[in-house]
Amino acid sequence: MNHNFPLPQVPPASPRSVRHLSEVQRRVTTAAQLRVQGVAPAEANERCRPGGPWQQILPGVYLLHSGPPTSEERLHAVLAYAGRDTSAPTGVPAQPGCGEPHRPVHKEAMITGLAALNLHGLSCAPPLPSLEHIDVLVPRLRRLRSTGFAHVVRASTLPAPGQATGVAVAPVPRALADAVAQLTDAGVVRRLLSEAVRGGHCEPAAVVRELNEARLLGRPHVVDAVDSLLAEGRAIAEERLYTMVCEHGLPDPVWNVDLRLPGGPHLGGLDAYWPEHAVAVELDTRAPRQDEDALWSEYARKREHLERLGITVVYVTPRKLRDAMEQQAAVVRTALMASDDRDPAAYVVVLPR
Repeated sequence: MNHNFPLPQVPPASPRSVRHLSEVQRRVTTAAQLRVQGVAPAEANERCRPGGPWQQILPGVYLLHSGPPTSEERLHAVLAYAGRDTSAPTGVPAQPGCGEPHRPVHKEAMITGLAALNLHGLSCAPPLPSLEHIDVLVPRLRRLRSTGFAHVVRASTLPAPGQATGVAVAPVPRALADAVAQLTDAGVVRRLLSEAVRGGHCEPAAVVRELNEARLLGRPHVVDAVDSLLAEGRAIAEERLYTMVCEHGLPDPVWNVDLRLPGGPHLGGLDAYWPEHAVAVELDTRAPRQDEDALWSEYARKREHLERLGITVVYVTPRKLRDAMEQQAAVVRTALMASDDRDPAAYVVVLPR
């Protein structure tokens, strides 16, 4: 039998034209979209016989050429299988695919895990061709199973996806959590977390929050990596604080000090302090772990105590230092300028921390 018969020329209506699609979207398609173009399931299956010009690489997802799929084709195929029909022309009504014949096409799906980290540009993430499977994040209630190179990961609430090379991808913190859940090598976990923070892809607190929600903080190799991550994240935040003071013309403070009342109790450590203005800056580097409420209560008690002594405390988060440094510098400058209008602060002893 000749398997190379031409595709039937069914003149589609204008909204169903595929001329606007990328090349990879023309090569990866679904059973539903083939029906839109006039290709019946039996005809598609005939073309996918051994030696034929097409292949079915996932349930209901077809590759319109022979030979192995490229990494980009695998990504689009996984999203098409999970419900985001990457080859659907604008204006075409969603139709059920072969895998779920009586269900509507779901649009909530995004690449996550190591594949997403690669797409976000993390150099220590493995190259896409080396991945045996590609993780795809879908709503928890989706009736979808892992198959072939598509590995289904479920979430009660999906994050807002980003875009990388035209593919929907999970944010870096969520992708890290989904990758770490499948990793046992402590060194690999540490390198992924470190590069994500050092490269400015996300803040440590966001990573720890996702790891905590995924219940991964009970694994020893993850805890060790998180401790290193938080230490590195704090060092980066301190460097940004130094940069803020220098680049935005703030007077030099004393750095990393402890305050005590003369002959009295310890008042707490501060990242920067201007004694002549009685203004302090403290980095809020809390990580969302199980003791977060207790740590916040400690922060609040310290701030209340210092302000009763006439000391203004400005809390700054690492993310604000990264994304809105000028605004944070203005907040500190305002506090310094307002010191002349306040009553003199109590005398405190300033010690190196």
